[in-house]
Amino acid sequence: MIFDSTAPWVRNYGPGVPATVAIPDGSLVNLVEESARSYGKKVALEFFGAETTYRQLGEEIQRAAEGLHRLGVVAGDRVALVLPNCPQHVVAFYAVLRLGAIVVEHNPLYTDRELRHQFEDHGARLAIVWDKAAQRVQNLPADIHVTTLVTVDLTRAMPFAKRAALRLPLRKAKDSRKALTTTAKLSGQRSVTRWDDLMNNKRLDVTHPGPVPTDVAVLQYTSGTTGHPKGAVLTHRNLLVNAAQGRAWVPGLDDGKEVIYAVLPMFHAYGLTLCLTFAMSIGARLVLFPKFDEDLVLDAAKSTPPTFLPAVPPIYERLAKRAVERGVSLKSIRFAISGAMNLPPATIELWESVTGGYLVEGYGLTETSPISLGNPIGPTRKPGTVGLPFPNTEIRVVDPENTESDRAPGQPGELLIRGPQVFQGYWRNDEDTRAVLSSDGWFKTGDIVRVDAESYVTIVDRIKEVIVTGGFNVMPTEVEEALLDHNSVADAAVVGMPLPGGGEEVVAAVVVRDGQPFSADVLKAFCRGSLAAYKIPRRIVEVDELPRSLIGKVLRRQVRDQLIAGDS
Repeated sequence: MIFDSTAPWVRNYGPGVPATVAIPDGSLVNLVEESARSYGKKVALEFFGAETTYRQLGEEIQRAAEGLHRLGVVAGDRVALVLPNCPQHVVAFYAVLRLGAIVVEHNPLYTDRELRHQFEDHGARLAIVWDKAAQRVQNLPADIHVTTLVTVDLTRAMPFAKRAALRLPLRKAKDSRKALTTTAKLSGQRSVTRWDDLMNNKRLDVTHPGPVPTDVAVLQYTSGTTGHPKGAVLTHRNLLVNAAQGRAWVPGLDDGKEVIYAVLPMFHAYGLTLCLTFAMSIGARLVLFPKFDEDLVLDAAKSTPPTFLPAVPPIYERLAKRAVERGVSLKSIRFAISGAMNLPPATIELWESVTGGYLVEGYGLTETSPISLGNPIGPTRKPGTVGLPFPNTEIRVVDPENTESDRAPGQPGELLIRGPQVFQGYWRNDEDTRAVLSSDGWFKTGDIVRVDAESYVTIVDRIKEVIVTGGFNVMPTEVEEALLDHNSVADAAVVGMPLPGGGEEVVAAVVVRDGQPFSADVLKAFCRGSLAAYKIPRRIVEVDELPRSLIGKVLRRQVRDQLIAGDS
């Protein structure tokens, strides 16, 4: 495929943004190795004040790769990462890739039930797990493929003073690991190795073969358009080129000098690209936060001022307001890119009044590595839209029922995307892959958009019924199944209800079995046993019946409309 550099949207790019970027001819391993050579003495990672230089990071990756090699990891193996943001996460990610193996990212707050489907699907034999989540992986049934856990104690990457301040002394962490190891031996299911022991190795032999650009690098689970989460297959080239596209989109960046705050979780596609790959590609100092906390971020900003902040709208709003309350300056942040949900104009105004820097909205999906469109960082940006296609990226707007029929400018239609960042398909799922990815590379996003006369794209609606809450995707079917497991629920429908400031909240409508009491609080508590916190319905409403189609499918759109009408 040859990209048309005269595409109409190119003329509205920001100053210095090229129509195309060179397709990288290497792997993600080459990316981090090159940064280790170019920025060796510069700080790569900062975690509660503890610093790791690029040279040290390269060394740790090679020792972790040797440790994994000794545990039997070979090219093509899937290795599960169940970790929050921490230095060990970065090291593990690149160490797995160095062996030609495939990283599978997981939310460490997932329940046993949520983890089970993904582990059944990808078949990883080894998992690198936050010690606080390790028991959940241990609890997976014996027929799940994983046989070995490498447990990670986050506090080991913190300065000793910080461990004491957080009331997480080393002795307590050791006791926790000892208890876990004993449990594992007693159960006879899975062996346990500590991360520190894994790292107690020499470097991997330089002659050990590494990956090539077309090798699979990551399986990133996404809800796709229907059904249970599916593993989007992303190659080294997919992720490398998306980092290069992001770099080209912000020509004002100063390689080797930027400070990027990783408040986005790196197990999410957005955080993975902006922090794990993009930040490393420009030699940035990546300041890691296990979770977003305004005060932690502002405390760090006083000693290590950030220059670039990728995040979601609620983070920008909360951080800006708290900075004003505390009198902490955020004037060092020149660039901020928002994604995953609608960016309200009021949030842009607040953020830019506090920082003096730009806040622009972008658009992407896990299947596009993830970024595919963005607002220019400059005078040609257009708030309220998700911007223009990235370099090397093409779009079409088509009739959702007939992708051969293009919509006229200004008319709503389904957005199709084609570019080198588009994924290879869903892991071992040809049927769903064919449903969204054409033979000539066009990906059906499932989103209805309008494109204006200047080629700016506005999201109008969503064909797929995935709920976007706090930047995370929630699949209604998954929540409905959890509710239906309760003996008082006869029927259930879960929808996303719009919030005044943008985004959605999860709301459930349930039909209660005859003779059973209804209690929203009881059902929420029940859901906590099988769903991550952000998936639990914020409201549960009792209804007499749910609208269904002639074939019996619950009409969620009608449910949503009825709930909105009931609120008004």
